[in-house]
Amino acid sequence: MIGRTSTGKYHVNNPSVINASPLIFLSRTGYTDFLHHFYNDLLIPQPVADEIFAKGKDDITVKTIKNTEWLKFVDAPTIPDIILKWGLGKGESSVLSLAYLNRAKEAVIDDLAARKCASLLNIPVRGTLGIILVLKKRRIIKSARPIIQNLVEHGMYLSPTIIEKSLQRVGE
Repeated sequence: MIGRTSTGKYHVNNPSVINASPLIFLSRTGYTDFLHHFYNDLLIPQPVADEIFAKGKDDITVKTIKNTEWLKFVDAPTIPDIILKWGLGKGESSVLSLAYLNRAKEAVIDDLAARKCASLLNIPVRGTLGIILVLKKRRIIKSARPIIQNLVEHGMYLSPTIIEKSLQRVGE
């Protein structure tokens, strides 16, 4: 259920929450709509939005998140001690906190330490690469390889070994 808080921001029960890096890489490459195959509404905690907005009003990710109605901004929750102890960034901590406190459907996050934290807290996680691979498995995209190459060309780091193992999993 989605509702507005007193500040006009959204709150959702069992939300999916996204961190900056998947938004940045998918918007840079023009693949933001891939997220909509998984999520009707996707929450962006304010610290994540602040990180993205710091890039300036002309940045493609800023424009994308401002103009995509199913991406919803939410206030950051108080970070539980169990997450604070990981020493993650503000964005990662707020994503995991929202997911943890609201029993999220998923946290969309690429950061390895944050993914490990999520695993220990039983928070379901999906990363940018995982989104591409599932779309290939579902035959929504014909080939994952050019999309992954495009993501890498736009700054996403994936080792050649991870790329090849991932492509093998989807028959490429």
